[in-house]
Amino acid sequence: MTATALSVSDMVVTFDEFVALNHVSLDVREGESFGIVGESGSGKSTLLRAVAGLNVFESGRLTVAGRSYSGAKRDRDFYRTVQMVFQDPYGSLHPRQTVDRLLLEPLAIHGFTDVDVRIARALDEVGLGSGFRFRYSHQLSGGQRQRIAIARALILEPKILLLDEPTSALDASIQAEILNLLEQARRERGLTFVMVSHDLGVISHMCDRLAVMRKGEVVETFAADALEKREFSADYTRQLLVASEGFRRG
Repeated sequence: MTATALSVSDMVVTFDEFVALNHVSLDVREGESFGIVGESGSGKSTLLRAVAGLNVFESGRLTVAGRSYSGAKRDRDFYRTVQMVFQDPYGSLHPRQTVDRLLLEPLAIHGFTDVDVRIARALDEVGLGSGFRFRYSHQLSGGQRQRIAIARALILEPKILLLDEPTSALDASIQAEILNLLEQARRERGLTFVMVSHDLGVISHMCDRLAVMRKGEVVETFAADALEKREFSADYTRQLLVASEGFRRG
């Protein structure tokens, strides 16, 4: 039986008196690509940010690679294991830093010494050559920025990638390229993905299983191929399927 890479149990997140996550539980297996879908405000991005330590969770338990974490405190080992790619490639990269500096920073924090080799390899892996190394992010297109963001996440050789709508800010023609890049990295590195998206088409293409969220709660969890077969139980999931632009029957 495949080991569990990441486990969330009874997680609660509140903002003032608003309950953003209401006793959310899910398990993600090693090497799995796990999707989280739901309409805007359903809590899916809040869940990802709580796992990453960007949102505090008041109660519940988070276990990653056998280690438990609480609140928002994460140690260096956590970030060697878990990295996150954000939705907005324009906001996630520092505008006054070169690509070289952006990629060097995590390596320096974690004490790597073979930085030139790692930076060259990272750029090559995301389809950008060494000519991009000393450019600034404002000199890059949206798709190129997201490739740099992915390179920055992969450069520490994590086991788990958290992906928060990684293509929704990009043109449709670029979206497919980025998704293919991510899928290739997952296969070659044996990565575990937790991917948030509002687009059931993206999730059905990329993920093995998915959780449907609504109003801060998990409505149901099922295998991704159940979408095409309509083998799910919640009316809310059916409504999402109808509303999801880009979903096409096979």
